[in-house]
Amino acid sequence: MKKMASEFKEFIARGNVMDLAVGVIIGGAFSAIVTSLVNDIIMPIISLITGGIDFTNWFISLDGTKYNTLAEAQAAGASVLAYGSFIQAVIYFLILAFVIFMLVKGVNKLTKIKKKEEKKKEEVPSKSSEEELLEKILVELKKKNK
Repeated sequence: MKKMASEFKEFIARGNVMDLAVGVIIGGAFSAIVTSLVNDIIMPIISLITGGIDFTNWFISLDGTKYNTLAEAQAAGASVLAYGSFIQAVIYFLILAFVIFMLVKGVNKLTKIKKKEEKKKEEVPSKSSEEELLEKILVELKKKNK
């Protein structure tokens, strides 16, 4: 049992686990932003374009009863296929996937730029034999003038 506890402690102490924890926390916060973007900005625009259609109230009541809103059907305990909510979730996913794609693309571009800069620093041009000879002559002249 002690061995398992020490292995678990070692596992938790690794950087990867901490990075994952930070990623999950930031992902949760990012999810709230994207949810607000979809619900408060994009869906109203889509609703305006489609003539005031509200996707959240697109549903089929499986008990055959007519309900005016999804909330009304759910309050009545009716089984429903809430395909409007599904459409909204798909839009949410596509926006989130696009934003992550752009973020990864930007990070990759920055990484490439950084690698190029580091490579340029490493590639200090070597001096030609003539330049080296001139430097030696200059050093000798400075010694003689002292």
